[in-house]
Amino acid sequence: SESVKKAMWWTVSATFKTVDRKTPYILPPSMDDWLPEDHLARFIVEVVSMLDLEPIRAAYAGRGSEAYDPSVLLSLLFYGYATRTFSSRRIEAATYDSVAFRYIVAGSHPDHDTIASFRKRFLVEINAFFVQILQIAHQMGFCKVGTVSLDGTKVKANASKHRALSYKHAEKLQRQLESEVRHLLDLAEEADATDLPPEMDIPKELKRRRDRLKVLAEAKAEIERRAHKRHERDMEAHEEKMAQRKRVEEQTGKKIRGRTPRAPEPEVRDSDQINLTDEESRIMPVSGGGFEQAYNCQAALDIESGLILTHRVSQSPVDRKELAHAVEALTSLPEELGRPEALLADAGYFSRPNVELCDRKDITPFISFGREQHNLALEDRWRCPPDPETEDPVALMKHRLKTPEGRKLYGRRKATIEPAFGVIKQVMGFRQFLLRGLRAVKGEWSLVSSAFNLKRMHRLYVLA
Repeated sequence: SESVKKAMWWTVSATFKTVDRKTPYILPPSMDDWLPEDHLARFIVEVVSMLDLEPIRAAYAGRGSEAYDPSVLLSLLFYGYATRTFSSRRIEAATYDSVAFRYIVAGSHPDHDTIASFRKRFLVEINAFFVQILQIAHQMGFCKVGTVSLDGTKVKANASKHRALSYKHAEKLQRQLESEVRHLLDLAEEADATDLPPEMDIPKELKRRRDRLKVLAEAKAEIERRAHKRHERDMEAHEEKMAQRKRVEEQTGKKIRGRTPRAPEPEVRDSDQINLTDEESRIMPVSGGGFEQAYNCQAALDIESGLILTHRVSQSPVDRKELAHAVEALTSLPEELGRPEALLADAGYFSRPNVELCDRKDITPFISFGREQHNLALEDRWRCPPDPETEDPVALMKHRLKTPEGRKLYGRRKATIEPAFGVIKQVMGFRQFLLRGLRAVKGEWSLVSSAFNLKRMHRLYVLA
């Protein structure tokens, strides 16, 4: 038929581009042609070239074989964390099969030990580059501190919650192992007169149990130390509460009704735990329900540029005490970056001391003091309550949050800091730390925050 003839004609006459993987280049290829001009890898290499890397370069002794330039390894880490490649082995593999990674290393291939050692050795110096990157963003016209949004997110530790050991269970295991050690010693004394199983090696069994007893003793000592610190914090809170009750009774002339708060007990609780894999991580509740062995990662973000201004890792599952650290870090930023004018935070940060701290630092607080009401009636949405006749900073803040302007500004909190955590966890894929221990985790969170800022700066640069 005519349609079949047409199909055959098109089949016969179709031409395809030749695929030739064998013929070598006549001229050597240029790495500058490998990536588009606005590629993220190019941008990161350019920014890293502007950082002061002398503290790292000075740490090299100059002996042995030639080392990789710190700018190459730092660019590898920044680009890796920005593109879901965190493992040093995966970064090494990417230098072979990823055009972007090959561009960064200029065709060389640092091995995974070199990358991992560099990351572990220079955690403090990498943390210092965070502020330098913000200064570069300011020079590019992207960063000017003004209104800041503060929040925290739980990030899983490199440890399983099933490796957590409670104080009660530690005591039970200790009694069991001590009993087994005594029994093995009795068997050793009777070894000449008693036929023991040939596979039983008494010295080896004794060593294994004594090693476990040493680990248990160290774990119990750490749990007791934490319980002592907790008791000190609880006593401070108790004394503050009692002083507040006394002030109220003196002001009103009446005794407060109800039971007098009891002083906290100093004893270790049976449920107090420690993780044997990463003892500095903590069991924390996570969104969606349940508990994880995790760290509480904080970030304060500029709502105009979307850049992270400060970051912190905490072992506390609650956010209330983290606001003071964020305010201190924000007010310590270089002067050219500006000073925070307003701070947005959810109800987890609300307390009178936090509001008063912001007031003393000339920062206007917008801290939610309860569950937010959604879908307000039309008339309530534009109604402005009368100004309070008080100088109390908490009362003034509550009034501020009920005004149309205050609700509009506070509404930007969810549209800034929470999407940033979404990008870190979903787009960048960072949902669990690779390193262990609070010091190492702080360095890795700084690395993640810097990679996020570089990714954001690149986006602003492309859109500019």
